[in-house]
Amino acid sequence: MQKEIRCTITGRVQLVMFRDFAQRKARSLGITGTVQNMREGTVKVVAQGDESILTKYLAYLDKGSLLSRVDTVSTVWQTPTSTFSDFEILY
Repeated sequence: MQKEIRCTITGRVQLVMFRDFAQRKARSLGITGTVQNMREGTVKVVAQGDESILTKYLAYLDKGSLLSRVDTVSTVWQTPTSTFSDFEILY
């Protein structure tokens, strides 16, 4: 069953290749969705996939990219209301 997570990641997550990291990990797991920087310095992720795969993805987000420092990953689980065809970086 497809699930969706909506995450807000805080810490040093901008200007450290975090969006690229999130996209590469999502694509390698077969997850679709989006990642984008927010004005307040956080990163927002919307991801869809199998619940067990999304749980693995959350572990990657919690660790972060090589140069990042993740303080928190606030996550909301829900049933998807629409679908994505790929995992894209939004600018």
